[in-house]
Amino acid sequence: MRFWNLQFPCRRDWLNIDQIPHRHRQIGTLAGACLVLLGIILHGIASGTIEFSLPQVARVLLGLPEERLAVQVIGNVRLPRVLTGMFVGMNLAVAGSLLQGVLRNPMASPNIVGVNAGAGLAAVAMMVVAPALSVHIPLAAFLGAITAAFLIYLLSMSQPGPGSTIHLVLAGLAISSFFSALTSGLMTLNADELDVTYGWLLGSLSGRSWPYVHLLLPYSIVGLTLAFLISPKANVFTLGDEIGTSVGVSIRWYRFLIIAIAAVLAGSAVSAAGTIGFVGLVAPHIARILIGSDYRFQIPLSALLGGSLLIAADTFARTVFQPLELSVGVVTALIGAPFFLFLLYHRRTLGSR
Repeated sequence: MRFWNLQFPCRRDWLNIDQIPHRHRQIGTLAGACLVLLGIILHGIASGTIEFSLPQVARVLLGLPEERLAVQVIGNVRLPRVLTGMFVGMNLAVAGSLLQGVLRNPMASPNIVGVNAGAGLAAVAMMVVAPALSVHIPLAAFLGAITAAFLIYLLSMSQPGPGSTIHLVLAGLAISSFFSALTSGLMTLNADELDVTYGWLLGSLSGRSWPYVHLLLPYSIVGLTLAFLISPKANVFTLGDEIGTSVGVSIRWYRFLIIAIAAVLAGSAVSAAGTIGFVGLVAPHIARILIGSDYRFQIPLSALLGGSLLIAADTFARTVFQPLELSVGVVTALIGAPFFLFLLYHRRTLGSR
């Protein structure tokens, strides 16, 4: 069965694909989001302690002759940091979009399946218990995120029948709380490591160079590609488990597969930048408002918005209070917390879109 071809009768009627209005507007919105992302990338590269003009940035990116300082700062410091932020934002946003679809919960985000808690516990354990192996912290965080996601899914499978969404959410909250408690315990018992662990847990792009881009690139390419291919199946979950099962779709299999893709995306993001919150909540909702609920369009727009949001937040964090630099996770929390309250207040309106 191909991801992009829903193999059941009258699928266009079930998903209302032919009734989606303003298809040209949706494509235009995606094109506009691409231009916004490009503009934010260029602004992020040009801004900082040392300011560069856009022509200077363009010459360095195109490999044209430019002064040595510009080449060093743009090519070796800002460009990899901006690219890391772009991939982290894209991965978190698409993971959030997939989880909101498969769980049919507009408040879902990578946190709901314990990704941040699992990654945070693994990273802090590596920092505190085996500091000599700190070079392997990204790998440990990634494995912790994947382990947490699959553990939660296995716990949710104890519910008979296809409808295990609520059990998955409850299992995620329980495991997240448990892992967070273990993380706090490790940090309390090892107070000398607090500066390092707190900085990582807040989420940061400081010092992210080309190795981090190389770390993220394969996971991002594979995860985002699979997310785009499976996006028609995410539409099926909006119909409910019973209807999806009645028309021949294996709900449990696709729920498992979508959660696995979301875990890979979110786990790789957390492993590179720490536990950055709210991007996986905010970007999918903005995408839904702008483009509708069809995941074939919502997922790519979420990726573009997530990348733009995180680069913009990081540029703000490192430029507004120079020479001090905030953690980007602090900025996303300042944006995301009021947005979360807004969603709670307007949940009926947004849920009907």
